[in-house]
This record gives sequence, C-alpha cells and structure tokens, in this order.
Amino acid sequence: MRQFLILLFAVLCCSVFASSQTADELISKNIKAKGGMDAIKAIKSVRMAGRLDAAGGFTGRVGQENMRPNLVRETFSLQGMTAVQAYDGSTAWQIQPFGGHKDPQLMGEDDVRDLLIDSDFDGPLVDYKAKGNTVEYLGHDTIDGDDVLRLKVTLKNGDIVYYYLDPDTFLEIRTERQEFVRGSVRENVTDLGSYKKVAGLMYPFSIASGPKNDPSSWQSVTMEKIEVNVPLGSSEFAVPASLSKEAPKRQESAKQ
Repeated sequence: MRQFLILLFAVLCCSVFASSQTADELISKNIKAKGGMDAIKAIKSVRMAGRLDAAGGFTGRVGQENMRPNLVRETFSLQGMTAVQAYDGSTAWQIQPFGGHKDPQLMGEDDVRDLLIDSDFDGPLVDYKAKGNTVEYLGHDTIDGDDVLRLKVTLKNGDIVYYYLDPDTFLEIRTERQEFVRGSVRENVTDLGSYKKVAGLMYPFSIASGPKNDPSSWQSVTMEKIEVNVPLGSSEFAVPASLSKEAPKRQESAKQ
C-alpha cells in the first residue's frame, strides 16, 4: 500500500508539473507569435481608432489609448457625442452623455472590471506570476469546428479569462471573461482576427464581442489605425478636476 501511495503521489506531481510546463510553454509560444518579449516591452504607448457596428444597424467611432504601466482611456462617439471611460492607474472615471450624464463621474467597483483588464498594458499572460495571476492549460477544445488550445487565467481579483489559441499560429482567436459580481457571474466573449503587424507586433484588427448568452447583441469593431509609441501624457487619463476631491474618498472607502 505504501509503495502504491508513493507511486500515486509521484504520478500526481508529474501531472501537475507537466500541466504547468505546458501552460508556460504555450504562453511562451503566444508571446513569440506576437513578436517576442523584447518587442512587447519596447512599446510604451498605443493609440487605436476604428469603426463599431452594433445590433440595430447603427455605427459609431471607437478609440483606445494605453500607456505604461496601466493607464487606459476608451471612447465611443456617435451623433456628435462622445462617451469616455478612463483609468489613471488608481481611479476609474467616465462621461456617459448617452445616458444623460455629460459631467464626469467616478466608476463603481462593479463597473470597472473590464476597464482594469484593458489597462493591463501587456495583457494577463505576460509576467502573469508577478501580477498575481495563475494559468492552467485545459487541453484542446473546438470553436466552430476548428481545433483550439485552451488556457484558463485566474486573475488576482478572482475573475477568470479563458484564452483560446490557434494551434498553428498560437495567437488568441477568442477570449472569454467571467466576472464575479455580488454573487452573480457576468460572462462575455471576444473573437479576435485579421491580425496585422505594427512595429513588429501582431495586433487584431477585427474584434467582435458581447454577452456569451446573447450573440445577437454582439458588437463588432474594425480597427482602422493602430499607432505605437505615440506621445501621450498622464493628463489624458487623469481624473478631471471636478472629481479630484471625491476620488480620494472613494479610494479610502474601497479599502475599508
């Protein structure tokens, strides 16, 4: 019996080690496919602009700016109005004129989950251990009949991102986000394609996303321009002056 238990323990250890090795190996291949770690770290800022097509036939303009280490600003423009969501590294704020809110507002903890993931300049896979994330390789899966490799990334805050990698290119062709909010689970899917090289890195120029349980409401974005190492200042992400007094109070309340 003792010999059997020792053998079983050894098999389990080897299995866990192999799984860990496989996950790290796939991450390494994914990073290499995108252009390599040196090329990734050479990028200090990114500006993206494109067209959004949504259910109902309406179109709008979208933009996103990122700056190291974790600053992000996203915009959506339609009929002369522009919605803004931004994160300055510690506080998230927004302007939502389509909801009747033309003045800046601080974002609540439940609303900021997606924005925080977008603020991770290199994404959850790069330096995942240092970020407090864990990664598991879940084996093969299929998307629309095509074989994919599936990774499970558990973020430091407990939310989960599933990565589906093309087994030939090792680029992600789909991600699924599970966000755990007040006892409920929000699930969103993003399909990625039409990869093109910009300054030595591969970026998806075709993005479709929406709730996992309602594909009919998905929105698609066609990127028209992606620029890297553009001159950006922290002021473009900073909390507006009208909220500067409220932001520290919100941060202190969140810590309690």
